[in-house]
Amino acid sequence: MASLADQLLNMGVVDKKKAKKSKHQKRQADNKNRKAVKSGKEVKTDGMQQQLDQAAREKQERDLELNKQRDAALAGKALVAEVGQIVQQHTIEIPKDAEVAYNFTHISKVKKLYITAEQQKDLTQGYLAIAVIGEQYALIPDKIAERIESRLPELVIRSQVEQETDENDPYADYQIPDDLMW
Repeated sequence: MASLADQLLNMGVVDKKKAKKSKHQKRQADNKNRKAVKSGKEVKTDGMQQQLDQAAREKQERDLELNKQRDAALAGKALVAEVGQIVQQHTIEIPKDAEVAYNFTHISKVKKLYITAEQQKDLTQGYLAIAVIGEQYALIPDKIAERIESRLPELVIRSQVEQETDENDPYADYQIPDDLMW
């Protein structure tokens, strides 16, 4: 099997003088590198080694970034699972015969949850809150809602706190009850 230099000579791409010069330069570079390694000096390499090193560094940086993203996704899933478990343990049971419809907003949509009159009173006074678990809603105590809000605030729905009253409002003396049913 002929070497690449022999094949190029046969095709006429390179003449004998250039092939001999190239072979000589390669041999000199190899000798320099061998001597440098023996003496403990740093070996001067051509641009190819530098490109390989650069590519290896870039690959390592990409891998680190992907690992960070994967770890963040796993941490997010673990947090959601933890919150789900907390809600499951502390859910207040809603009886099947609950007749009071409680309307609340979630992601700019009005949702309805049927609860008892006592639970409605507790919700409006702030003793209870609504937790979002996937597509379902659960009633939880206020202290548990605070714990969940510290981790994932978007999973807790609370009743609206009274807003500041306007000084010039002529109806300021007439308060509308929170549990007003239409």
